[in-house]
Amino acid sequence: MNAVSAPMTVTAPSRARPWMQLRGELVLMLVGLLAFVLFPQDLGLLTNMATMSIFALSLSLVLGQAGIATLGQAALYGSGAYVAGWTALHLTADPIVGLLLGGLGGGVIALLSGAVMLRSTKLTLVMLTIAVAQLLLELANWARWLTGGDDGLAGFNIGPLLGIWEFNFLSYTGYFYALGALVLVYFLLRNLVESPFGLTARAIRQDPGRVQALGGRVYLHLLAVYTVGGIVAGLAGALTAQTSKVANLFMLDFATSAGVVVMIVLGGTRRLSGAVLGTVAYMTIHHIASTLNPYHWLFFIGSMLIVVLIVLPEGLIGLVDRAVMYAKRPGRSGVAR
Repeated sequence: MNAVSAPMTVTAPSRARPWMQLRGELVLMLVGLLAFVLFPQDLGLLTNMATMSIFALSLSLVLGQAGIATLGQAALYGSGAYVAGWTALHLTADPIVGLLLGGLGGGVIALLSGAVMLRSTKLTLVMLTIAVAQLLLELANWARWLTGGDDGLAGFNIGPLLGIWEFNFLSYTGYFYALGALVLVYFLLRNLVESPFGLTARAIRQDPGRVQALGGRVYLHLLAVYTVGGIVAGLAGALTAQTSKVANLFMLDFATSAGVVVMIVLGGTRRLSGAVLGTVAYMTIHHIASTLNPYHWLFFIGSMLIVVLIVLPEGLIGLVDRAVMYAKRPGRSGVAR
C-alpha cells in the first residue's frame, strides 16, 4: 500500500480589527513611553535595550523562523556599526542615511557569506558562521586605516534627526530614535513572518526535504531570509554606533553573538515578541547583577537560563501567554458565566 503524503497547508491570517493587528507595536510604544517616564536617568541603558532588541529580532527571524543555526550574528551587527561610523566620519552626519547604509552593509555581508555557508547544515553551518565572524574581526583589527583597529571608530558626530532634534548628553533624541526604529522593525518583521514568505521559512525549518520535493527553492529562500536578517542586524549595529558614537571590535566578537543567542532563548526562540522580552530580561539582570557583583554577573544569567529552560521551555513569552490565558478564563472578569 502506497503512502501518500498529506499536502502542506497554509493558514490564512484571521481578519482581526486593525488595532488588534497592531497590538504588539502598541505594547512596545506604551512600554517605551512608560520606561521613559519612570527611568529618565537610565535612558542610555534603555536606548541600548532598544537597539539590542532589534539585533535579537534579526536572530529570531534567522534561527527561530527559518532554523538557520548561527553563532556568528555579530558579523552582521558589527558590519552595520562600522559602516554607520565610517559614513558619519567621511560622508554625511545624517542619521537616517547612516542607518540605511548600515543596514545595507549588514545585508551585503549576509548575502556574500550566506551564499557559501548555507550550502552546509547543522554543526558545519554553525562552525562556518563562527569562522566568518572571527575572520571579519581579524580583518577589522588589521585594517586600522579603515576601522581604527583596537581603538575602533570614534570621534564622529551625528547630525540632528530629520534636521530638527539634536543628539545630546540627555539621550532624549537617541532614545526615541531607537524606540521608533524598534517599533518599525517589529512591525515589518511581524508582517513578513505572517506572509507566505514567512510560512515557507517555517516549513523549511520543519521539513526542508518536503519543501524541496514540492518544488520550493530551499537554498534561495534561506539565503533571502539570512539576507533580511543581515539587514536588520546591520540596522541594530548602526543604531548602536550612532547612539553611543563608537564602533569597536567588541561588536564583532563571539561574545556578542553568544549573548544575543541567550537573549532569544530566554524570551522564546520561535516568537518575535519573545526576542524583545528576552533582551529586556537579559539586560536588566545584567545591569543589576553587574552592579552587585561585577565579576560574577554571568552566574545570575546562567542560573536564570537554566530555570527558564527547565520550567518554561518555550521561554519567558510562555509565561506571558499563560497569564493571558488565565485572565481570559470564565469568571475572571467578575461576571458569572
